[in-house]
Amino acid sequence: MPNSTKNHTSDEAPARAADLAKIEAGVRLILEGIGEDPDRPGLQNTPRRVALMYEEICAGLHSDPRKVIQLIPGETHDEMVIVKDIPIYSLCEHHLLPFIGAAHIAYIPKRGGIVGLSKIARIADLMAKRPQIQERLTTDIADLLFEELHATGVMVVIEASHLCMEMRGIKKPGSKTITSALRGGFLKDPRTRAEAMSLLRNN
Repeated sequence: MPNSTKNHTSDEAPARAADLAKIEAGVRLILEGIGEDPDRPGLQNTPRRVALMYEEICAGLHSDPRKVIQLIPGETHDEMVIVKDIPIYSLCEHHLLPFIGAAHIAYIPKRGGIVGLSKIARIADLMAKRPQIQERLTTDIADLLFEELHATGVMVVIEASHLCMEMRGIKKPGSKTITSALRGGFLKDPRTRAEAMSLLRNN
């Protein structure tokens, strides 16, 4: 009986989560729609380049950030942990223009359950790589960390500049949007919240 499992050879392209052909076709339509010629020399490879770009900057749609979380065994730390100034790049889902900024993440471990610092940054990076609004990104990061770490408290603050406000519409370059999400002890205890905000403001 033949093996039903397909054997992949080195000549085969790896499976892709994004449909590059659809993106390329869409980019060609956009170029035609704005009055450009997608076949002129400067634009001939643009649909493919744009498709590869979207595959990269939207990779978070096809990744599970929960898999990043691995508690460090044998640790008993139960004081506040803050990782701040984590660069983030995301796409506003309303106009598909970037918003760019930094995430600041604080959590209070429960029963010593801490995670590597790079994992916190990795989670923020993965969750940013999808079309969304900043408010939802902030909430989603806070919810995931609070649930997966079983933390006593979690606070996430994101400050970002939105190109949909800077280069179109209201056209206000330099403006920033700040969002926050509090869970557990940061929500219930004003002193804990004040301590974290003080540490975030301290450069």
